[in-house]
Amino acid sequence: MTATKPQGAIQRVKPCNLFNNIKFFLLCHGMLQLAQLLVSGYLKGSISTIEKRYGLSSQKSGLLASFNEVGNTLFIVFVSFFGSRVHRPRCIGIGAMIASMAAFLIALPHFISGKYDYTKDVNSTAENTSGLCQTGSFPQTSNQTCSKNEEEANNAVFPILLLGQLLLGIGGVPIQPFGISYIDDYANKKNSPVYLGILFALTVIGPALGYLMGSFLLRYYVDFNLPLNEPPKRDDPRWVGAWWLGFLIAGTFLFLTSLPYLFFPRSMTTEETTETPVEPTPEKLIQEKEAKPDTTHELSLIQFLKNSPQITVRNLRNPIYLLVVLAQVNLAAMVAGLATFMPKFIERQFTQTASFSNIMIGGFSIPSAMLGIMAGCMILRRFNLSVRASAAMCSTAVLIAVIFALPLLFLGCSTHKVAGIYPANQDGFQQCSLDCSCSNEAFNPVCGSNNVEFLSPCHAGCSGIIQGTETISNYTDCSCVGSDISPGHAVPGPCENGCSNLLIPFMVLSSFTCFLASLSQIPSFMMILRTVTPEDKSFAVGIQFMLFRVLAFLPAPVLYGSAIDSTCILWGEKCKKRTSCHYYNLDLFRQRFLGLQIFFVVGGLVFFILSYVVLKRADSAQQQQAEQMNIMEKGEDKKETKQLISQSNGKCEKHSVV
Repeated sequence: MTATKPQGAIQRVKPCNLFNNIKFFLLCHGMLQLAQLLVSGYLKGSISTIEKRYGLSSQKSGLLASFNEVGNTLFIVFVSFFGSRVHRPRCIGIGAMIASMAAFLIALPHFISGKYDYTKDVNSTAENTSGLCQTGSFPQTSNQTCSKNEEEANNAVFPILLLGQLLLGIGGVPIQPFGISYIDDYANKKNSPVYLGILFALTVIGPALGYLMGSFLLRYYVDFNLPLNEPPKRDDPRWVGAWWLGFLIAGTFLFLTSLPYLFFPRSMTTEETTETPVEPTPEKLIQEKEAKPDTTHELSLIQFLKNSPQITVRNLRNPIYLLVVLAQVNLAAMVAGLATFMPKFIERQFTQTASFSNIMIGGFSIPSAMLGIMAGCMILRRFNLSVRASAAMCSTAVLIAVIFALPLLFLGCSTHKVAGIYPANQDGFQQCSLDCSCSNEAFNPVCGSNNVEFLSPCHAGCSGIIQGTETISNYTDCSCVGSDISPGHAVPGPCENGCSNLLIPFMVLSSFTCFLASLSQIPSFMMILRTVTPEDKSFAVGIQFMLFRVLAFLPAPVLYGSAIDSTCILWGEKCKKRTSCHYYNLDLFRQRFLGLQIFFVVGGLVFFILSYVVLKRADSAQQQQAEQMNIMEKGEDKKETKQLISQSNGKCEKHSVV
């Protein structure tokens, strides 16, 4: 006697093909999305090193960081149109391959620009490679290699980096939208939110791993694969880590994770379920009947482009949608500046290495943001917040974030004393090294025994060396350090700023601010979904991310870079051309960099408060309207009652007459 299955159970044939399984697609897509974000996170973590290696200004490095969004913005509208019309897995795979090639292209400048030459940045004569003070008729020029081939190679570096970023953005266009829609189409409706939650978690983990990978790889010298002399120490300002190695590793990982997508079908069997079908309730049937389907897939490309402005205007005229999106744009601009330049800020402000700065961002700031997103989601789900309550929560969280961000303006270091540079008008230090024939392009910082930093041993007037076992341990007979009778000495490297103890309080406050600001992400996103019409929902989200790119991710890094450049007090020179900044006014650096962050957070707060005010007025208007309706209904009831009474009285009078 054979066992029979319940009649109501859904029976489906289990797919024997691994590539016809949505869980395997989820695994592949999770790895692919992790690899894609690993590249972008690693770029943010190594951008200060690239800036130093190729003499880029912060404005240029900000442009480089934001150029990824150019390619993404140009092609994202076509993703909204094509949707399920194309072979989505194959498009994802091809896009990922383009992104992997872009990662390799970003690493190309290392192989065409030659060896990083830091040892010749000290003086003008081949005999004076140590950069000591030598009196005589030596010309004040640099012996840096300025050959025509090297100059052409260096001129090609920045365009190559921009092209790599452009292709990285283009390749990444189909990955997330097509992947999310594919999973939502073929996953069990009960499992779909769980699967998408895993993907959204990876959007935070990926950049964190990128920063941590940068922290590890930047400990290796940039030319460790080439025969070279002894490199500078890691805490030397001239140290440049192996920035290119991470792009080769991440690009290879991205290429390998793109291969399975060539074998997934255009459509697959929907994930099976063991649950018995449940009869829909009358309320659910009414909701399904009233919901208008998204008909954009039925339009041609020309019709889609013609209707897009009309749909865009309709959504932007929705005050809640517009205010919440503008609030999110402000917070996104804050995040763009933090992700791009916070490692450099820590590196300069607290005299830390690029490797250590990446640990701070990848280990503190990004996990704090991830916890904030998760906490906001849990609060929203636990208390089932309305749209108005969500606006109140976002306003409160961002207001507290502003309060905790303000003390950051005062946690930092001032620029230490640099001879002839800071403070200004130090003619005495400039005069004492005039006879040393120091190169104007020399940069080999030393710290004198008087706790004053000099651009090079030559600028300190040092004429002797105490050689250690491997490197120079001390410079002696420094006329600019001591006196003519008793010259002082200097040690290689910059002077200590004496405020590194402020780093931990700074990171604690900064991470807590990130946590508080991130509490608003999910509630604000749900506010948008709940206030737009169902037929415009997907397009409204597309407009939202488009505005993120155009108003935040594209201009913000350039704006931050320009603000940082405005605080530079000494630009480097090579072959009579300006390179990256050697010294900043750290007080201005801190005030302008963190001031911009607070400005954008306050902007987000203002728009969240306005959205709450609009919702409160709308609720009040609805309440007044309801009260008026009740009064009118009561008035009608009274009229009917009076009519009934008068009618009954008339009948009574007739009866009394009779």
